Amino acid sequence: MNKEACIFNIQKFSLHDGPGIRTVVFFKGCPLKCFWCSNPESQAGKPEQMWDKQKKAHTTVGEYKTIDEIIREVMKDQAFYEESGGGVTLSGGEVLYQAEFATELLRQLKDKGIHTASETTGFARNDVFRKFIEQVDLLYFDVKHHAEMEHKAGTGVSLQPILNNLKTALELQQHLVVRIPVIPNFNDGRENAKEFAKLFNELGITNVELLPFHQFGEQKYTFLDREYEMKDIPQLHTEELDYFKTILEEQQIACHVH
Repeated sequence: MNKEACIFNIQKFSLHDGPGIRTVVFFKGCPLKCFWCSNPESQAGKPEQMWDKQKKAHTTVGEYKTIDEIIREVMKDQAFYEESGGGVTLSGGEVLYQAEFATELLRQLKDKGIHTASETTGFARNDVFRKFIEQVDLLYFDVKHHAEMEHKAGTGVSLQPILNNLKTALELQQHLVVRIPVIPNFNDGRENAKEFAKLFNELGITNVELLPFHQFGEQKYTFLDREYEMKDIPQLHTEELDYFKTILEEQQIACHVH
């Protein structure tokens, strides 16, 4: 196992990444290359330079940390976790890009009685995924498309390993929240909503969250000196996904727009 992992942020007092007050550990590196990604600084698996508008200078995004260093930092807020029913959430990038380290980190947190959660794209070998979710109390699992060709065009990777891992999580009765990031001109529209409903019915998924496309990450592309394909696309508002929500609910899939 790598003794260190590349981490680009440790965010305290998060209220939106699982129950209670949480600390979110952001892992750097992702095998997907989603053209709408709102955290482009998370994609490369090593530290990189990014313009800091406040300091008016380039700053390094990402640093290597050991498990002990991370645990020392997150355990500073143990009292808040205990009082609120919170814990620690792993995010990214893609946590499974550094899966062995992340799995061991979660194991040690659970040994300390900390509730664990993770966000994931689900893209990993199935044996790696199985070991990982053994240490996860709550899993947020993104499904970005229902069709192989479109998924590969939009993310750069195959949908099949993701669906295989989603089936594994369901078989193992993992506490699971399935989410769809709804992206204009990629997976929005009534026909896509119907196809998602069909897929989820086949898998036995009865509860889904919709994440409307937003532009929170647009400026980061400028700071990284990268092209952003979605720069002229208006963000989606909650009410604009009423049709999507209705189609899923008509198929007995409970749906919440985040």
